[in-house]
Amino acid sequence: MIIGNQIREKLMTIPEGIVFTISDFGFGPDGGMALAKALGRMVSAGTLCRFSKGKYYKPKQTMLGAVGPAGSEIIKDFLVKDGQMVGYITGLQAFASMGLTSQISSSILIGSAKYRRPQTRGEYKISFLRQNNVITKDNVELLRILDAVKLIRDIPAVTPDDACRSIISIIRSLPDGRIAELEELSLVYTSYVRAMVGAILEYIGKPTAVVRASLNGTSSYKLPISGAVLPNKSNWNIYEPA
Repeated sequence: MIIGNQIREKLMTIPEGIVFTISDFGFGPDGGMALAKALGRMVSAGTLCRFSKGKYYKPKQTMLGAVGPAGSEIIKDFLVKDGQMVGYITGLQAFASMGLTSQISSSILIGSAKYRRPQTRGEYKISFLRQNNVITKDNVELLRILDAVKLIRDIPAVTPDDACRSIISIIRSLPDGRIAELEELSLVYTSYVRAMVGAILEYIGKPTAVVRASLNGTSSYKLPISGAVLPNKSNWNIYEPA
């Protein structure tokens, strides 16, 4: 009875649509079995929904019926672990918020500190982009810019030239300190990303020594970016595919 009261009190503090786990109750191993059974009864009664093994949410009731958790709730375990940031939303959802594309999708791309296989949760298809930089709240904005450069050929509903124009505008608006940080973060990306970053920084009149030193001067990069958008691209051995 005491455990039942504790469960009800805890559930009263959890908003509808928020995904929670058994560990959030802090019962420890002794009360874990009783908790799991109690939550199972609530699922059977329809007052709770089971999202996946050990994960539950209180459905939000609307005129159209029960509504499940938002996408941000579905993937939050991929973004934060033990209080540390281990991932961030990138790809189409992030690029749309940056003004790079108007297209939206139920697919979610997560920049992740570790390799993970694609998976499906509810209506969402989740895939992962390995991020070798340490992920922090402060650098996510910059990592998304670099991801956009990396994926510039694949951003839907926009040409690579238009995407490049937008990226140039975004980088130009950054304070000098953030631009220097962007250059440092680019060093773990593949060489064509570094070349693009170098060309953009040179084009807007910013220092490029750090990224220039990371590149092999004899390598060339085939990218569908025109000279009308990035006139100095040949300085960085960037050429359009034949």
